[in-house]
Amino acid sequence: MKNLRKPFVAGAFYPSDPQKLRSEVEEFLSLASSKGNYPEIFGLISPHAGYKYSGKTAAYGYKLIAGKNYETVIIISPSHFKYFPGVSVYPFDEYYTPLGVVEVDKQKVNLLAEEKSFIVLGEEEQVKEHAIEVQLPFLQCVLGSFKIVPIVMGDQKKIYCDKLSKKLEEIVDDKTLIVASSDLSHYYSLYEANRMDSILQKRILEFDYDHLYNELDIRRCEACGGGPIIATMITAEKLNKTKTEILNYSTSADVSGDTNRVVGYLSAVIYGD
Repeated sequence: MKNLRKPFVAGAFYPSDPQKLRSEVEEFLSLASSKGNYPEIFGLISPHAGYKYSGKTAAYGYKLIAGKNYETVIIISPSHFKYFPGVSVYPFDEYYTPLGVVEVDKQKVNLLAEEKSFIVLGEEEQVKEHAIEVQLPFLQCVLGSFKIVPIVMGDQKKIYCDKLSKKLEEIVDDKTLIVASSDLSHYYSLYEANRMDSILQKRILEFDYDHLYNELDIRRCEACGGGPIIATMITAEKLNKTKTEILNYSTSADVSGDTNRVVGYLSAVIYGD
């Protein structure tokens, strides 16, 4: 009998009814406009809030990969529930969403888990983590058959970004996509959110992950998934995929109207020639 990770935020972050969920995702995709052609898409930066708030922004990235032939999607998220040193990869067989089952790429998971100094096979770190789960319905709507490698960073220090990127370099190929799951600034005024988030966007466009890490560290900008973003950028650089584009930026104020406690959302693409 296969081990199955059941949805934790279905009915809260996104609809639990399959038809409503697919309809909502497809509507977001239909509203997303494409800025251009991006060859050799290596990775996406995608938000992970409730679809009401960030689904429209997430769709900009996922629309770019519709119908592409990725065999494995590596999803890297922060840990919202538990601190632990290092990185957790999900040890079981399948993730389930209302749209069906997504198989875990056990071969790549096991290759990652060979590095026992900072990578653990852990269910506890993943069972409640929404930042991976909310990416899956979008992937299910735009891709055909694919597997996932679910990664949660319990500690986002630069040393773990560097170590993780070294292992990722060993398992990625031209049939692999990386999704860095992250929201941006949390609970500032709209003006301050836009100011802080513009710093992060600038560093992504410049492909300057060293300065991005420093500015995250001193809180000049914020991203709960800063580590996943930086680990993805380091890995991309090693494989000469160093072009970026900001596809869409939005805030919770666009939906709620509350300009006093704002959360920022970003969709970006990392690609190469």
